[in-house]
Amino acid sequence: MKLSHRLDKLSLYPFVEINKIIAEKKALGEEVISFGIDDPDLPTPGHIIEKLCHAAHDQTNHRYPETAGLPELCQAIADWYNKRFGVSLDPATEVLPLIGSKEGIGHIAYCMLDEGDIALVPDPAYPVYSIGTTLAGGTPHYLPLTADHDFLPNLGSIPPETLSKSKLLWLNYPNNPTGAIAGLVFFNNCIEFAKKYNLAICHDNHYSEITFDGYSAPSFMQADGAKDVGIEFHSFSKTYSMTGWRIGMAVGNAEMIDALKRFKSNLDSGIPQAIQLAAIEALNGSQDAVTQHKAVYERRRDLVIEVLNDIGCIAVPPKAGLYIWAKVPPKYTSAEFAADLLDQSGILVVPGTSYGPAGEGYVRLSLTIQDAALVKALSKLHSWQDNHNRFKPKS
Repeated sequence: MKLSHRLDKLSLYPFVEINKIIAEKKALGEEVISFGIDDPDLPTPGHIIEKLCHAAHDQTNHRYPETAGLPELCQAIADWYNKRFGVSLDPATEVLPLIGSKEGIGHIAYCMLDEGDIALVPDPAYPVYSIGTTLAGGTPHYLPLTADHDFLPNLGSIPPETLSKSKLLWLNYPNNPTGAIAGLVFFNNCIEFAKKYNLAICHDNHYSEITFDGYSAPSFMQADGAKDVGIEFHSFSKTYSMTGWRIGMAVGNAEMIDALKRFKSNLDSGIPQAIQLAAIEALNGSQDAVTQHKAVYERRRDLVIEVLNDIGCIAVPPKAGLYIWAKVPPKYTSAEFAADLLDQSGILVVPGTSYGPAGEGYVRLSLTIQDAALVKALSKLHSWQDNHNRFKPKS
């Protein structure tokens, strides 16, 4: 038996490895408190669950769903974009529901890249941008995101010979893992750049609704000419705590949406209709739970930031997202610090290098950890500092 050569390019997905580590520790009777995976611990709002349960009993929803999604859902997504961002979308040609946005992010590379083409991928970043590129036969060219450039890519640093082979630019703001934000001036500059070099843009906007300190994140689709060059991926997972229901969407350029729809139609049958109806309820129903969840995450953010800075992990409070991007203390690499926390305190954080080489010197902590575990974890972090006695609290 010979497996596909594509698998030679793949290791286990980073979060599969994290789950494996947790399971191994627990099998030894050791407690692990994980800041690793960004799976909201807050429940899906009740009115959404009620709609899902009601729809599940309707026999109409027991059959194969269409790839393109229910017209009612496409319309609800278009209406939400118009209400939230002031963006006008044609629900028939510029909206595509997805079985979770990860599916669309992985598949779009097959629609845009041929063997030898280059995708411009931020570093650090959500791993699927580069994984999809590689599986489709393309080559990622990494754009380092650094603090001195506000974790924005330096498009002027890309060599001309690379640009000549590039077809796709990935963006993600509010950013995972750095928590950085970007405005319409940046998006407008990216669109001008894309038009100059004949690039398509894919923007991942998962975290636009998880914002703090009064900040409101924009959509890439608000920028001038966005639909001329690109699409935006969004998700119900973080906004409505619907990770388990697997539903997201892509919106924007009609040609790219059609390409993704055609690719999907040959691989899947769409999102279960009961879940689509629940998603319509999420968009059209009360948004009170979204506001409440944001307040919980903001409170957790402030608690984690305070303790991290106390133990020598300098971190700036992010304006959006579910993560803290913290510098590791001196004399540690990202992996060494993560390993030391796990071994000495049973605290799991993700090394920045899990998201790319430019993540060296940082760790990522997710805010999706229940309050009781969070309080215990923060106490353990303080104990770790006391035991090591290496760092002075920051004033």
